[in-house]
Amino acid sequence: MFRLRNLRFAGTDPAHVNPVPYNGTIRMAEPDLNPTLSNPIATDTIVAISTPPGRGGIGIVRLSGPQAAAIAIELVQLHHPLEHARARLADVLDVLDTSETGANRIDEAVVTFFAAPNSYTSDDLVEIAAHGSPVVLDLLLRRALDLGARLAEPGEFTQRAFLSGKLDLTQAEAVRDLIEAQTLTQARQAASQMGGALSHRVQPIKQALVELIALLEAGIDFAEDDIDVTPQTEIARCIYELTPPLAALEASYARGRVVHDGLTMAIVGRPNAGKSSLFNQLVERDRAIVTAAPGTTRDLVTERISLDGIPLELVDTAGLREAFEEVEQLGIARSREALADASLVLVVLDATQPLNTEERALLSAVEGRPAVVVLNKCDLPIANTLNFDLSEAESTAIPPLKTSALTGEGIATLRERILALATGGAAAERGLLTSLRHQQAIATTRIALADAAQANTNNIPHEMILIDLYRALWALDSLTGQTTSDDILNLIFSTFCIGK
Repeated sequence: MFRLRNLRFAGTDPAHVNPVPYNGTIRMAEPDLNPTLSNPIATDTIVAISTPPGRGGIGIVRLSGPQAAAIAIELVQLHHPLEHARARLADVLDVLDTSETGANRIDEAVVTFFAAPNSYTSDDLVEIAAHGSPVVLDLLLRRALDLGARLAEPGEFTQRAFLSGKLDLTQAEAVRDLIEAQTLTQARQAASQMGGALSHRVQPIKQALVELIALLEAGIDFAEDDIDVTPQTEIARCIYELTPPLAALEASYARGRVVHDGLTMAIVGRPNAGKSSLFNQLVERDRAIVTAAPGTTRDLVTERISLDGIPLELVDTAGLREAFEEVEQLGIARSREALADASLVLVVLDATQPLNTEERALLSAVEGRPAVVVLNKCDLPIANTLNFDLSEAESTAIPPLKTSALTGEGIATLRERILALATGGAAAERGLLTSLRHQQAIATTRIALADAAQANTNNIPHEMILIDLYRALWALDSLTGQTTSDDILNLIFSTFCIGK
């Protein structure tokens, strides 16, 4: 046996190192966590209403902890004893309304018990599914608190699942993402992450990094026992082989972010070019007011849609022109702000009118940005007589697409072009990075490996190269949660809903 020379980070500073015993596997020492978080064995019982506020057919009160079953037995009158993974009928009793025969039944419920460690949290867990009356659910919640349970914090059930090793951090975050999903694509992505897609993608990279660390550690510890020191070329090769999969993983953040957060697209152009009509076509309902009079839209009109599973917020803007009315001037100012802030831009040109100065400036402004240009009203006969104008529009950096908001011509192609622009033309893949936290962890890993490669090229001693390699390993571990500090964990789980 030999000793692992590195590394226990103090906070996030890799300069602070302490020797850590090696037990046959490379073990990255974690930053100290809050004792209440790092102890996977819960000593208290938590309770929460796990269904959304309001009335519904079913409402669920969830308990987790060592006293969950005992409290549940006091809360309801079971028809049969609790048994692991079995649903039991029970009566919810009104303890304040008693008669000679005892408390009266106020509701019926189905009680499901999951014994530790075979539950979502790894603790004893009980779910009481009553009718979704807020009064009944509040009665159950208050009685559980009186019987010794504690009100659960947001995300505390999933946090216990993470701390007990049921889920890694990317899987726990995916639980929140699934709850918040607004499109089927988002739900599929979250389900993939819950299944460990990202963790499985990271694992081979981490394993190769661990093997390189072990190789260097062995060379250092057994240097006096005639064991060859790892050659510089071998170290360089190992680091080089880690670069492509990390680069591909970091590149996936572009699509993962779009799937997770969606995009904003501003629809801009001159007055009466058909912006609001195209907006209604994309929304598939008459959301914006459309009239023949120019300047109908005076303020921003927004609507969120799903474009092949990608959340897209459309912003219909006021027509860009020189205005004299104060209200229209304010609307045009907001239009320019929306144009500046949007991730995508849809420039609408009027096929029945020659290009004006404002449109030429607009086409120049969107060059180099993700943008789609359409020639609208192409169904009108006069549009075919403006060949000089069409040629000028087609000579721009973004070739225009012919559309008709009235007949629907070109709308399907417009949707395809917007989608391709939003996703970068990339096909769906498993194990995408979906949050900035994920992307920063991979970026930190790549930077640390680049530093290690440079140190190796400069003939720096292996002990110093190992500092960079451990920094890379720490970053990978922070992605899945092995070395994530309690502050980050608290921040992540505080974004969950109560009862999950």
